[in-house]
Amino acid sequence: MARVVKGFRTLRNHWKKSTFAVCVLSYGGHWLYGKHCDNVLRREACLVAREFGRQQIAPQERLRKATVILNPAACSGKANSLFEKNAVPILHLAGVEITIVKTDYEGQAKKLTELMEQTDVLIVAGGDGTLQEVVTGLLRRPDQDTVCNTPIGFIPLGSHNSLSPSLHLLSDNKVKDITSATLSILKGETVPLDVLQIKGEKEQPVFALMGLRWGAFRDVAATISKYWYLGPLKTKAAHWFSTLREWPLVRDVSVSYLDPCLRPPDLPSQKPPRPNLLYRIIRRLKNRWNPPVEEPPKVEEPEQWKEEQLSTLELFIQTHNKNPVERRINDSLMICAEPDNLTVGEYITVGKHYRGYIRYRKGTAGFYNIDNEEYEAMPVEIRLLPRKLRFFISAERREQLLLQTQ
Repeated sequence: MARVVKGFRTLRNHWKKSTFAVCVLSYGGHWLYGKHCDNVLRREACLVAREFGRQQIAPQERLRKATVILNPAACSGKANSLFEKNAVPILHLAGVEITIVKTDYEGQAKKLTELMEQTDVLIVAGGDGTLQEVVTGLLRRPDQDTVCNTPIGFIPLGSHNSLSPSLHLLSDNKVKDITSATLSILKGETVPLDVLQIKGEKEQPVFALMGLRWGAFRDVAATISKYWYLGPLKTKAAHWFSTLREWPLVRDVSVSYLDPCLRPPDLPSQKPPRPNLLYRIIRRLKNRWNPPVEEPPKVEEPEQWKEEQLSTLELFIQTHNKNPVERRINDSLMICAEPDNLTVGEYITVGKHYRGYIRYRKGTAGFYNIDNEEYEAMPVEIRLLPRKLRFFISAERREQLLLQTQ
């Protein structure tokens, strides 16, 4: 008992050192516990991947080949170590032959994708910028109709991962997000995604999976980091300071668009079996004795363009990829325009569905954000390419999105 009393007396007499020691031990314990949880997640993911690797393949079959486009600068320069610790062991245990191509500068992923050889799976490890460059490189290729059939896996490593919520269940644990995204690639469940083709007057088209954003809120978002010293108030401060410089921040834009078009039925994932010989002979004889009547060619009606003049604070043109499993009747994109009579602090979005081709004519001051990447504003033509690419999706996230649509 005397030793316990003496210990408490020592802690009381040296309370500063005691407090510092408690803080260090608490932080160290929390850090070690986090490392333990990460190791458990890796071990569980590797056990699942090992089951895929144990599956037997025929002698004439070959291992699946995956090409990885990795941006080492993502995740504050830690993308390389995160990918090698969490994704590479899982892919190796599953028997996937991987080729890792690392980018050194902005725009290199686009060039590498344009020159990429045929692969079974394409994996993008990075953020929005890397993913957009890869998609743009794929759709600029002369053989894009062939390479677009290659399934794409997205492993979120960037500071902005806008597509991840549509494909994976996200958490606060980076290791869990990476391992679950890698396992979804192995399980092989895919979903088709729409793509926006954004073409200026001179340059080659740029392709986006989420959308284009232009206006006052986009400009303010680019300046929020300047007010880092205000802590949690930096976002509100940035908006308030922008109203002091100029208000209202209304911009005029002219939009030409087409009405929505009906979405064709989904094609079967597997080719139907060929009918037997007797059925084919009977069908040919029937067509010979009673040939089918040829339908007259349909005369294509001219496209009915509509034009609308908008006065808005913010214009956002986006796809429906936030919920890619939702069954839709029409192929369309969304044009969201902020009202021009907003007061400071108000934020109201008006959404409309239009067919996948518009001409954005005026209002070209400032910059665009195309999938969170900055481009100089100019008149553009935006065309929707429906169900152009296939991305891997986790079964859990698919079920969750299906429940949201019910």
